[in-house]
Amino acid sequence: MTNPTRAVEEFRLPDLGEGLTEADWVHWVVAVGDRVELNQVIGEVETAKATVELPSPYGGTVEELLVEPGQTVPVGAPLLRIATEDGPAEPAGDSGGPSRPSVLVGYGPGDAPQSRRATRRISADAGRARDGDPPPARPDAKPGARKLAALLEVDLDTVTGTGRGGVITRDDVRRTAGHGDEPTAGHDEEPTAERPHSPAPEASPERTTRIPVGGVRKRTAEAVSRSAFTAPHASVFLTCDATATVDLVSTLRASPAFEGVRPTALSIVTRALLHAIADEPSLNAHWDDDTGEIVLHHDVHLGIATATSDGLKVPVVREAQRLSLPRLARSIAEVADRARTGRSTPSELTGSTVSVTNVGVFGVDGGTPILNPGESAILAVGAISDRPWVVDGALAIRKVVTLSLSFDHRLVDGEQAGRALATIGAFLGDPVPMLLADT
Repeated sequence: MTNPTRAVEEFRLPDLGEGLTEADWVHWVVAVGDRVELNQVIGEVETAKATVELPSPYGGTVEELLVEPGQTVPVGAPLLRIATEDGPAEPAGDSGGPSRPSVLVGYGPGDAPQSRRATRRISADAGRARDGDPPPARPDAKPGARKLAALLEVDLDTVTGTGRGGVITRDDVRRTAGHGDEPTAGHDEEPTAERPHSPAPEASPERTTRIPVGGVRKRTAEAVSRSAFTAPHASVFLTCDATATVDLVSTLRASPAFEGVRPTALSIVTRALLHAIADEPSLNAHWDDDTGEIVLHHDVHLGIATATSDGLKVPVVREAQRLSLPRLARSIAEVADRARTGRSTPSELTGSTVSVTNVGVFGVDGGTPILNPGESAILAVGAISDRPWVVDGALAIRKVVTLSLSFDHRLVDGEQAGRALATIGAFLGDPVPMLLADT
């Protein structure tokens, strides 16, 4: 009987799908010497679209960690080496035979995927558990907070979370990182009492903080720069009376058809946008640079611009034109919630054909949003507020909103954009007949 020999397996960053070629390493939950099981979470990566937990495709002992938090890792690059005891010893990455296939995120060879709820509970000390003791709980932190903590070298166990349910946010990490004395950059100074007195300088150097950029913020910067300098942007604006829309939303909230979902004015606005696209299909199209053609999309994959702790994300409601108003309202709420809580998959954050952004939630009247690359239009919705408005020749206080539509002038003209925005405004001014016509 022969003793098992140790083989060293090298785990490389797998293809995360959706054409993504790289990811930023956020956080290790294992260390050298830890024992890991098949499909145990070993760390987190942040792609252009989402933060994803990576499970180990091997069981064994961690021999070497090959990337650092904050490092950008291309697909196929080695992440760590694990010593197993299931075969003859071989050098890492050179088996001499068929290589094991890269597993998709969340899967291990021959095993079913684990839920995110389950993997979230795996802690950094999971591989160190011995003698039946349960591993200590992993600090509950948002993905962006974990990445920032790794960059600032802050132990999350020392951070008190102030988010909902005690979740650690990026502000909590910054607050912890700022505790104590901060030496001048690049110098270890002696205590002030031991230094001879010298006159104060004429001007203090500017206090700054440099924040490494990666993940969602980096990809957002790349996307908006590419869009701004590729697509010739233009915008049209319309201020309209949305009193009837506000009244309708109040009525719908009491309707059994909306049980379990809270309809909002955005639900009506998105339905109005879909109505306008039916008349002006160029709003749901893109310019093909390779062929110089306009590509019209038959289905509307509606992007919902969502502010998250990790930056701007645009989750997608697929085939929105096929959804009833209750299903549309529910879908918008669900995809936005998944994006805010970091549960969206990369596929849920790509493929939109037209987008809407609700800047009114920040208390502003309007804006000129930048197009998502590959789209021809984006609608911005300002705050709905009480304003004086002329109704039947008399001044009245009404619920008023400002809309702006940014568009790619290569395939949408001002005439088309203006008509579309006027259609949306008319819809919000008297939504019931329009909704009945759409059923």
